[in-house]
Amino acid sequence: MFAQQLNSRFLDCSIKGNNMTANDYVEQASEIFVLSDSFIRIRELIDDEASTIDDISEVILLDPALSGTVLKLSNSPFFNYPGKIDTISKAVLVLGITEVYNLVIAYFTTEAFKKIDANQDYLDDFWIKSVDCALLMKFLGTSLGIVHAERLFILGLLHNLGELVVHQITTEKQLACDSQDLQLLPWVKQQDILGFTFGQCSAELLKQWQLPYSIFSPIRDQDIEDLSQYNAETQLLYVAKRVMSRNQVFKGQNIDYSELLTQEQLELLCLDQKILESAVDYCDLERLGLLSILNPKASMLY
Repeated sequence: MFAQQLNSRFLDCSIKGNNMTANDYVEQASEIFVLSDSFIRIRELIDDEASTIDDISEVILLDPALSGTVLKLSNSPFFNYPGKIDTISKAVLVLGITEVYNLVIAYFTTEAFKKIDANQDYLDDFWIKSVDCALLMKFLGTSLGIVHAERLFILGLLHNLGELVVHQITTEKQLACDSQDLQLLPWVKQQDILGFTFGQCSAELLKQWQLPYSIFSPIRDQDIEDLSQYNAETQLLYVAKRVMSRNQVFKGQNIDYSELLTQEQLELLCLDQKILESAVDYCDLERLGLLSILNPKASMLY
């Protein structure tokens, strides 16, 4: 028994003894998790004020899988567009360049992480949590009257990519960060073991991919407790992540929202428990549809 306790202590010390920063992890993973040339070209066109809708559409059309995904998402209940979107150029025109760019990011992100060395059940669970957070972001943003709230879904979808980075480089540390204990929340345990959170690692990866500040900044700050100094996107991600965690990470524990969110934090966004429950109902309704497009394997669980 004493030997087992001693080995456990040595293992715990070994796991916590980590000198790698979030940026170190991203640098090591940079050759594995890369965005395609098509994405880079689309990003360049979007950054170029002289480019047209046709220019962007032509590059998307060069990738049949990307084109199909963009059209499926454009016509899904997620956007609830009343008509039929049957061309990429119409998708860009109707949804806007920024929204289509977010769809492109979603597609290429899921593609980039298909190369990860991980158990399929683990990956399915990861993407379910990510999609749930994305749907919660969209619903809460819409409830608050935020213009083009659909754009918020990308923050939820990408908020925890750093977990996959850590899993790829040091699987034992990622596993050690798992927690279903309300007294030691996962993001607190990540800070304790790694010296940074998965959210901060996600932000480093997105910066390396040269995604906009408006995307990586809220993701970087998603675990800041004092929300009063941050924008609505960061505040919403903080709330959506904790609502998702209540239903997925702490599933079966029957905990109350108040155990993860304070009344002051909810009041800051004019949210209450009724809206949170409606957001969860929306998530349950739309989860399968979004998963079937972005991650068909995970959708089979439902």
